[in-house]
Amino acid sequence: MDIRSKQKTVVAALEDVKGHDIMVFNTARMPTMFERVVIASGSSNTQVRALADRVRERIEQAGGRVYGVEGESSGEWVLVDLGDVVVHIMHPAVRSFYNLEEVWGAKVVKLKAAKPAAKKKKQAAKRGSAPRRRARR
Repeated sequence: MDIRSKQKTVVAALEDVKGHDIMVFNTARMPTMFERVVIASGSSNTQVRALADRVRERIEQAGGRVYGVEGESSGEWVLVDLGDVVVHIMHPAVRSFYNLEEVWGAKVVKLKAAKPAAKKKKQAAKRGSAPRRRARR
C-alpha cells in the first residue's frame, strides 16, 4: 500500500465517524521514522476510540498493516501506528494543550475536497452549457 492511498484511507475512515479538524502533515524531509502525521479530533472518549477502530479496520481491509495502537484505555488521546503514517486522535482540549501542529507543521498536505453542486452549476454556465436537469413527473 503506497503512502497516498494509505493517507486517503485514513482520512476517509476519520470522516466516516465524524472526526473533525483533520490535518495531514508531510514529515518525509524531517528526521523521523514516518512520512505522514495525521491529527484529528473527536468530541468524546467513545468517539476517539471509534475513530481509531475505524482507521484500523479500513487499513486492514485495504491490505495495510497496523503496527500498534496506544491510549485506547483512556480514550482522550489514541495513537495509531501504521508504519510510515502515524495517526493522533484526541479531544480538542488535549490537542490544543500539546499543540502537535506546531511540532509537525513543517508542511501541511492539502486534501482535495469534493466540489459543491453550486460551483459545478457556475462552471457549466461559464462554459456555455446549462447543467442537465431531470424531468419532473
